[in-house]
Amino acid sequence: CMKRICSGCDLAVKKQGMFDCAFCRTRYPGNDADALAMIQARVLKRDPEAIYYLGMKYFHGHLGLQKDMRRAIELWAEAAELGSIQAL
Repeated sequence: CMKRICSGCDLAVKKQGMFDCAFCRTRYPGNDADALAMIQARVLKRDPEAIYYLGMKYFHGHLGLQKDMRRAIELWAEAAELGSIQAL
């Protein structure tokens, strides 16, 4: 679901034995292809944080994506237009 929680809350949840998403209980992806599919599903729903995050993956060339600065900048601009503070 791409929601963020603070590190302390994340640690507390893991101490209770829960290693899934604290918000939606979805299991974290086990490989790059599944992670990319999860991010792209949120991007299709026009989630500004997911769009920003995908831009970061293109910028660094993570999750099996080829580094693409131009695509990263396009995604960051879209995320900023949709309200992402991080993309500004």
